[in-house]
Amino acid sequence: METTRQKKISRLLQKEMSEILQRELKEITLNTLVTVTNARVSPDLSLVKFYLSVFPTEKGKEVLATFAENHPKIRFTLGKRVGKQLRIVPETAFFLDDSLDYLENIDRLLKE
Repeated sequence: METTRQKKISRLLQKEMSEILQRELKEITLNTLVTVTNARVSPDLSLVKFYLSVFPTEKGKEVLATFAENHPKIRFTLGKRVGKQLRIVPETAFFLDDSLDYLENIDRLLKE
């Protein structure tokens, strides 16, 4: 169960990461459409997990690899944006959000 503080920080980090990917770090998205669908913060606020939706989906693993290579740059940029609101900038982890693929699969199965 997430606390109110965790939810607020999750929303803040999700919003800021979305803006960072749109405006400041376009080169690491490899000319794909990357959307931050969710952000989950650990109870001690030391780790944030970002769930990304990538279009086209075939480039998902490639984009994740690029994010892993640029991890320090991403965290530094995030820290510059939220440094005044958070005492410690949480460690970041990125995961593919495959919920849309799952929904499409269920939709396809129901239509058959």
